[in-house]
Amino acid sequence: MKKLSASIILVLALFLSSWSSFKPIAAPSTYLADLKNEMSLEWPANRTINLIFHGHSVPAGYFKTPQVNTLNAYPYQVLKLLKDNYPNAVINVINTSIGGENSMSGSKRFKKEVLNHRADVIFIDYALNDRKLGLVEARKAWEKMIKQAQKVGAKIILLTPTPDLKVDLSESGNELELHANQIKELAETYQIGLVDSYSIFKELNSSCDCLADYMSQSNHPNAAGHTLVASAIMKYFID
Repeated sequence: MKKLSASIILVLALFLSSWSSFKPIAAPSTYLADLKNEMSLEWPANRTINLIFHGHSVPAGYFKTPQVNTLNAYPYQVLKLLKDNYPNAVINVINTSIGGENSMSGSKRFKKEVLNHRADVIFIDYALNDRKLGLVEARKAWEKMIKQAQKVGAKIILLTPTPDLKVDLSESGNELELHANQIKELAETYQIGLVDSYSIFKELNSSCDCLADYMSQSNHPNAAGHTLVASAIMKYFID
């Protein structure tokens, strides 16, 4: 009987240890609950909501370089969808993205050029360009931005990479997938939001073999590709 009791205690201890270390990614239905309430208010009870999109050429709106199709890029598609759902809300989309930039450069200007806007939500999208930077340095830069944003109380939603047609998404362990997995891990570690663009496009590629139809050039989505990302983001704003 004593041996059985000891075994049960050991199993419970292991379970509790495992459970305490489990950190789920923020649930889309609840992560922005307070903000959704804010956006539902009418004047004069409402306030201005600031959404910041920080990243590289994709959120900046580059389609077929050098064309910048700002209004069809996912940050502004999100703004349009938000206004459709929250007609009384005052919403600013602030795009601090720079074409060609990686997360190390983005982290260096994060405090001065992003946090100064007093963001309600910050979206981070750098993985396409972080391939040259490497996983270790990219992780340091992403963690630096996450910690700074959390310190001031901003919500954070990380985005895994959109495609590059030069990368075979069906190949396990490809360079985009490695960065996508690291971003997922960061979302779990810091219990923040995640938009898994990589998985969306990977599933699309496997189901219809039509990935090129959603791209304006090798590494930039077209309007339809941006719509896929915007739709995934909206899961955080729509019940």
